[in-house]
Amino acid sequence: MSRGVKIRIAAFLVLSAVGIVYVAASYLGFVDRVLGRGLDVHATLPTSGGLYEGSEVTYRGVKIGKVSAMHATRDGVTLDLALQDGTRLPEDSPMFVHNLSAVGEQYLDFEPPDDQGPYAESGDTLAGSRESLPVDEADLLVELDKFVGSVDRRSLRTVVQELGLMFHDTGVPMEHLIDNGGRFVDEAAAHEQQTISLLDNGLTVLRTQRDNGENIRSLSRDLRLITDSLRTSDGHLRTVLQGTPGTAREVDSLLQDLEPTLPVLLGNAVSVNQVVVSHLNGIEQLLVTYPRIVSSGFSGTPPDGYGRVNLQFANKVQPCTKGYMPRSQWRRGDQVTDTPIFPARCLSGPPYNMRGSRYAPGGGANPSPGRAYRGSYDPRTGVVDGAVDARGNPVRFLDQGNLSILGGDSWKWLLVGPVATR
Repeated sequence: MSRGVKIRIAAFLVLSAVGIVYVAASYLGFVDRVLGRGLDVHATLPTSGGLYEGSEVTYRGVKIGKVSAMHATRDGVTLDLALQDGTRLPEDSPMFVHNLSAVGEQYLDFEPPDDQGPYAESGDTLAGSRESLPVDEADLLVELDKFVGSVDRRSLRTVVQELGLMFHDTGVPMEHLIDNGGRFVDEAAAHEQQTISLLDNGLTVLRTQRDNGENIRSLSRDLRLITDSLRTSDGHLRTVLQGTPGTAREVDSLLQDLEPTLPVLLGNAVSVNQVVVSHLNGIEQLLVTYPRIVSSGFSGTPPDGYGRVNLQFANKVQPCTKGYMPRSQWRRGDQVTDTPIFPARCLSGPPYNMRGSRYAPGGGANPSPGRAYRGSYDPRTGVVDGAVDARGNPVRFLDQGNLSILGGDSWKWLLVGPVATR
């Protein structure tokens, strides 16, 4: 072996030894102690909570050091924490003992509310409480045993059986539900702003429903009544639904059959309605006075009776036709376009039934020749305007009341009626 080889081997061994010593010293903390690096702080806990020397110390899950030593005291346990150099740990940081996995491996985690100072320095002591410790396994098992013992076994067996029935043969739907739930969460995360807006608006909707709770309950009650009525009338509804198509077809056929004549009929009805509206006062007076005259006069059924009163519309006096549009120029009822105005007027003169505005009935005690007298009837007072009796008193048509109370003497009303109605 040459001299150069021996020198390289010796240098390699020396460097390896130095590296191993440095790594071991760094792991054991000798380097930091010698160089004065890092922070040595203390922490107090009621119990160890499963911590041990060498347990990790984290800052919101990020490793910042380890537990270098543990000392049992009368009030609990004091931990010596060797933190990394430059660690800025707020003094008011709450500490919690967590499990790294299901089998244990506890570590101490600091969870400060913010990153504001003052910060812990070497020699400071941070205090923990019982809330800093995890639930003890023994206490958990004892409480779980008490809970299981407090449940009725028969009811528990029923619950387990029902759960089995509920989840029986639902593996595929549950898989789809979980997969779709994952997609829903992904979509909500991808549209964060829209999701936040939806939640805010959903809160508004829920508050509105809370404020209108009584109205919603009232609506539910009314809907229940409607559904009960529909259920009670189910047979009738089925009959209506079954008969409606046939009825609709019959009505459609009827309208098609009436199509040539129905527009003409409606057009004539419009004309008749215009005449009726123009003579409402006279029609009202006729409907009031005619029943009064019939009820107050002699009546009977021929040939056994001794008289009768009836109302007939005679056409002995022919209506005036000269001056009006001839029949050959009349328009159909379905023609609604505008045409030149025809100057209709009565040119026949007496003895024809003269029509038109020139021969409209007028009021007054002495109507003009060729005009019929028309008085207005007031249904509130029963007075006929302009009509007087032989004594000059206004004529009134009043309610004669219930004549059945007269019994066999009701015939006397024929005598006293004309006097009582004046």
